[in-house]
Amino acid sequence: MKLDYLYHPYPSQRNTVFAKKGMVATSQPLAAQAGLEILQKGGNAIDAAIAAAAALTVVEPTSNGIGGDAFALVWVKDKLHGLNASGPAPSSISIDALKAKGLEKIPTHGVIPVTVPGAPSAWASLSEKFGKLPLKETLAPAIRLAEEGYPVSPTLGKYWDLSYNRFKESFQGDEYKPWFDTFTPNGKAPQIGEIWSSPGHASTLRSIAETNAESFYRGELADKIAQFMKEHNGYLQKEDLERYYPEWVEPISVSYKGYDVWEIPPNGQGLVALMALNIAKGFKLTEKDSVDTYHKHIEAMKLAFTDGKAFITDEKEMPHTVKELLSEEYAALRREKIGDQAITPEPLSPPKGGTVYLAAADEEGNMISYIQSNYMGFGSGIVIPGTGISMQNRGHDFSLDPAHPNALKPGKRTYHTIIPGFLTKDNKPIGPFGVMGGYMQPQGHFQIVTNTIDFHLNPQAALDAPRWQWTEGKKILVEPHFPNYLAQALARRGHEIQTATEFGHFGRGQIIWRDEETGVLIGGTESRTDGTIASW
Repeated sequence: MKLDYLYHPYPSQRNTVFAKKGMVATSQPLAAQAGLEILQKGGNAIDAAIAAAAALTVVEPTSNGIGGDAFALVWVKDKLHGLNASGPAPSSISIDALKAKGLEKIPTHGVIPVTVPGAPSAWASLSEKFGKLPLKETLAPAIRLAEEGYPVSPTLGKYWDLSYNRFKESFQGDEYKPWFDTFTPNGKAPQIGEIWSSPGHASTLRSIAETNAESFYRGELADKIAQFMKEHNGYLQKEDLERYYPEWVEPISVSYKGYDVWEIPPNGQGLVALMALNIAKGFKLTEKDSVDTYHKHIEAMKLAFTDGKAFITDEKEMPHTVKELLSEEYAALRREKIGDQAITPEPLSPPKGGTVYLAAADEEGNMISYIQSNYMGFGSGIVIPGTGISMQNRGHDFSLDPAHPNALKPGKRTYHTIIPGFLTKDNKPIGPFGVMGGYMQPQGHFQIVTNTIDFHLNPQAALDAPRWQWTEGKKILVEPHFPNYLAQALARRGHEIQTATEFGHFGRGQIIWRDEETGVLIGGTESRTDGTIASW
């Protein structure tokens, strides 16, 4: 990426950051500092990412935890590697078992939607394969933060309080008591600026560090998880944890106007972003802030998303292959559906043929795009007593319709919302990017890529640009600062425009690009949260 990418047409409180030796971009300043600390101790970008990821489970528990999942795209030695650290459904669960309980869909909270957590395995696998420092050293900053405590930041405090006020009404069973004991020890959410610590969290991180995560899957922590789930009639068993290992995968990509855009293959929804880009690249759009650009981009995204929701699941059980869904024939068929007016999309069978995101880079050329999540903020609401392990609720996305591609099955991985992104050109790395936020994520990826490639915005500008989100049918949610004249013009084209009252619906992202000639790192961080870039 050339250093002439300095265009920034939007008001911003943040400037693009430049550095030479290393850079860590996260949604929490203390997590970014944890990553930088590891870089300065001789670690590489992968070590820094592990340190930041572990720290984020402490300093942003409203969005992720030790009991969540993770994915990564890692550029090392002229090659991009993919890691899928999402866990499957328990072996003892089934559609029949849940329907026998009178359920028509999988609940959002409680023990039922808990799947095997993959995040600790991601840290261990990344460290073993690419790290320079032992896990004991890379997790040390996170352990220190959990033991000594830290002051709650503004955005974190807001969402912590919102979750507490919601949970105190809905979390009535004994299984939720450890959540309140851990995250509201004084009978309320910690306030902005208040010190919060978690000794149990520190102890768990230390055990993971000392055993390279073996204790979490095949040792004392696994025993504690299995025992709690058994006591509360959950389905996750120690055997599910024992047999779990993350999977190294081949990333998938599309060529977009001279660049290659990379995502993790299904079960992740990165495929949606690639499908949308494949459709959109057939349009010649030269002006960003025009109704025609927004209209065509929105239509491309909602067509891709409709098909993604219909087909994406554990890749081996998808009714159509990734190759088919990324084919030029499929893109052309979908492009033909886009006219001057908004449409209500229907799935097309193609021709046969709270989450945290962080990015890190070092002066050796290593770069990593990393994402982990508990889903829906605090996840399932299940916390293993005395451990700080907040369990995810990824099973909620499974369907109880046996005919649906994403139907619940024992040992199956569900459609997954969290996705890391990566950009290359001519087989050389440009860098990692990502946007967290449920179903906003592929839409955020799409908007970052088009902002960068089509409209030459620098990383901070690409993140600051007003965002839109397709929700269903013809409904489009836009940010409060989205230009009103464009919103009105889109409404005249049949889009049902709704302006959000806050920025929380539109995800939070990070970007690090590398200048191809000088090696200088160029970073942007999310202005919608407490994000920061630590660099040297």
